[in-house]
Amino acid sequence: MKSPVKNILFIMCDQLRADHLSCFGHPRLHTPNLDRLAARGVIFDRAYVNSPVCGPSRMSYYTGRYVHSHGASWNFVPLKAGEMTIGDHLRPLGVQSVLVGKTHMRADLAGMSRLGIDPQSQIGVRIAECGFDPFERDDGIHPYSGHDPDPSYSDYLRRNGFDGDNPWERWANSTEDADGTLRSGWFLKYSNRPARIPDEHSETPYITRRAMDFIREAGEQPWCLHLSYIKPHWPYVVPEPYASMYTAADALPVVRSEAERDNPHPVYAAMMDHRVSQTFSREGVRDAVMPGYMGLIKQIDDQMGVLFQFLEDQGLMDKTMIVFTSDHGDYLGDHWMGEKDLFHEPVIKAPLIVYDPDPRADATRGSRCQALVEAVDIAPTFLDVCGGPAVPHIMDGRSLRPLLFGQAPADWRTEVVCEYDFSFQDSRIALATPPRDAWMRMVRDTRWKYVLFENFRPMLFDLLNDPNEFHDLGASTAPEHVAAMQRLHEALFRWARQPRQRVTVPDGAIESIEVQARITEGGILIGYWDEDDLAQARQHFKPRFASHNPLVKPTLDRLTQQEGVTQDA
Repeated sequence: MKSPVKNILFIMCDQLRADHLSCFGHPRLHTPNLDRLAARGVIFDRAYVNSPVCGPSRMSYYTGRYVHSHGASWNFVPLKAGEMTIGDHLRPLGVQSVLVGKTHMRADLAGMSRLGIDPQSQIGVRIAECGFDPFERDDGIHPYSGHDPDPSYSDYLRRNGFDGDNPWERWANSTEDADGTLRSGWFLKYSNRPARIPDEHSETPYITRRAMDFIREAGEQPWCLHLSYIKPHWPYVVPEPYASMYTAADALPVVRSEAERDNPHPVYAAMMDHRVSQTFSREGVRDAVMPGYMGLIKQIDDQMGVLFQFLEDQGLMDKTMIVFTSDHGDYLGDHWMGEKDLFHEPVIKAPLIVYDPDPRADATRGSRCQALVEAVDIAPTFLDVCGGPAVPHIMDGRSLRPLLFGQAPADWRTEVVCEYDFSFQDSRIALATPPRDAWMRMVRDTRWKYVLFENFRPMLFDLLNDPNEFHDLGASTAPEHVAAMQRLHEALFRWARQPRQRVTVPDGAIESIEVQARITEGGILIGYWDEDDLAQARQHFKPRFASHNPLVKPTLDRLTQQEGVTQDA
């Protein structure tokens, strides 16, 4: 059956927790537009990112490959030139791949220079933009993102009367006291105060409008649009009316226990000592931040309403797959942590909603899927939707379409993996850990979560009996805990043993050719005893192209004393 899906809208928020949407259970933060999308699609309740920090997580989404495979292990580590991304896979299928918003991609300028690629050329731009054609890239936090010191959004603000050398800082990232004193949104203390910028000119509505601009201009060519919102990533300030919609009383209760600070794992202890963790552990900080964080999410949901109505008006809703997710979550004080440096559920569990207009997905509309899903599954899903063949020798993930169509593959994964390179963090310095040892990897199944470190004991959580992950069992000698650690350690080792770098030759090509016979057909004779040995082998060559190859056939005929004899093809 030919799929009616023509376009793909790939929506990603930055630092959005799964439990902060009403369709994922938040009792006070209502997100009706995303709820309606979920009613038309599938909610994946066990979707996980492959790294708890922006850059490597996004590169796994964009490549369909684990961090272990693509190598961009932290925010400032470039994705190496040559790594195939969504755009590289879809463009040969006639699908343009376009970016509006953030990627957190750092260009591999050294790699391009070595290969003689001009960074300003079309190829160079695509390498620098994760394979997307940038309709508008905006990583936020201007001009400090290191991407563009004066982006289009700054020009937009100036054109609309919001002046300054850095209008983002002065208007979008500032609030003011009653006496008119400007206060920067960088300071968590002011997260519950309104940004100076009016709602319509703030970042989220602006990026939505730019996405709609692209769709209007796209014409009839199929497209994959990566609409990547900067928010609700810090700074946590939001304009009115959103700044006043929520109070600290509307927030979910903080999830942390004093027991977690009683003899914690050394790496966890070092991360609890990061400045952001220390700050979020102080009394009153979370209460100040949560109104802004929740307001930013509510603003995103309202913009989803604008965008989805636009697709309806354009007649595109019934021919566009929509994927809504985030690159990771945010501790927000849970587990005595800020930011996203470890593997607790609030950070690694992604809100994933997939709407597939294909009639084959009718059976699952409005349902919830409990399969273990990873960020690496998104790219192969897009390839599947666009009619491309699966490339398991390149992509580590698998298409979600069988799950969307109500099928349950018998060989679906039983664990998910997440990786983190903390060599760039203060915790590595505090622990005197060499950068090459500053890796940790997590494997999680439906009950247990196991975290492997170099030179430190592991961590283990029993998610059935300890869903809040308060009790680290990694030092336990109880037989049940030891058995779980041994089993998950072997699962992680099995995952690590899989070949992920032979990306130039597909498995199917290997399976369809008898390689050793093909070598012989090429005139390289290895291990034959005499002429009769070779003559007998030639009767079984598959394929027997050498029988018709004018460069090779005469030699083989002479060696087997069959000159002038015609062989079947």
